[in-house]
Amino acid sequence: MSTHTQRSSGKEQFWRTMIRRWRQSGLAVRAFCREHGLSEPSFFAWRRTLAERDAERDTARDASTVRFVPVRVTPESTVPTAAHGSSGALELVLGAGRRLRIGPGFDEPTLRRLLALLENGHDQSQTVGQAEGRP
Repeated sequence: MSTHTQRSSGKEQFWRTMIRRWRQSGLAVRAFCREHGLSEPSFFAWRRTLAERDAERDTARDASTVRFVPVRVTPESTVPTAAHGSSGALELVLGAGRRLRIGPGFDEPTLRRLLALLENGHDQSQTVGQAEGRP
């Protein structure tokens, strides 16, 4: 580990400790800084920097988290057949009673965008339709 990295790590740990103590103190930032001989601008800069680092770390952790969803396998006798107009189709049953039918030859990038929107909890049916050139 380089000296610069050690120094930065030491500073980060120092400011994390100071900010934790400030939160526990119940003091205003100005009073806490005066009491501990800290520069207010440095305090605010480090508080912002650490919040940004924590948010980036949390975002990276959330992106790498594997998520599982419940899957219900139905007997073949209840799966729609060609007579019902959905030969080779897949059907995803989503929350709130929504169903997504995916026919053969689907556009994978569009499906990925749609699933990402649904996983993020956005009702973007209009946006997805526009992405495929539909009104």
